[in-house]
Amino acid sequence: MDILQGKKAFIFDLDGTLVDSMWMWKSIDIEFLRRYGHECPPELARAIEGMSFSETAVYFKQRFGLPLSVDEIKAIWTEMSIDKYRYEVLPKKGAPEILAYAGEHHISCGIATSNGREMVEAVLGSLKLASCFEAVTTACEVKAGKPEPDIYLKVAGDLGAAPEECLVFEDVPAGILAGKRAGMTVCAVDDDFSRHMEEEKRSLADCFIRDYFELLK
Repeated sequence: MDILQGKKAFIFDLDGTLVDSMWMWKSIDIEFLRRYGHECPPELARAIEGMSFSETAVYFKQRFGLPLSVDEIKAIWTEMSIDKYRYEVLPKKGAPEILAYAGEHHISCGIATSNGREMVEAVLGSLKLASCFEAVTTACEVKAGKPEPDIYLKVAGDLGAAPEECLVFEDVPAGILAGKRAGMTVCAVDDDFSRHMEEEKRSLADCFIRDYFELLK
């Protein structure tokens, strides 16, 4: 596809974009909040969209009045998710193939995720994809999470690519906005979790795909 032409770097969000993992976070939120006597609000996912792992923990602590420190919240979430990342999460359809394409065409690849580093390392190791990426940055490592552009600019810098040379892959509006604000081309990726936002995703991104095979035709 033409959108791949002239790009020196591919930068991927993780959950819902590179790997099929959004399903588990809803169940974790429900279980976690139930432990402390709260129901999971239906609008919660949209409220925390794009936040870093640390920002999300702060939000939970403040909104639900949790008797935990931010670090304790993050540790519990990591413990709840790590085995799922290691043993249950699979790559999105065509993801290994687009990474192989990048390798064959000398295109650098990076990850820009709102997730915690321990979880990123767990899933990349399990799927044997770690060697595909030259740079991995979490939103906790930059000034502001998505939709601010900080994380994408950081990964591009680490890859030695100018913004206009980067193609971003994202599954939610906040991430798409982050890539666009960074001056990059953005490809929206379909995901069950965000399908109800498809129209918005299409309006914000430069292109929309159901899976990565569409780019390789």
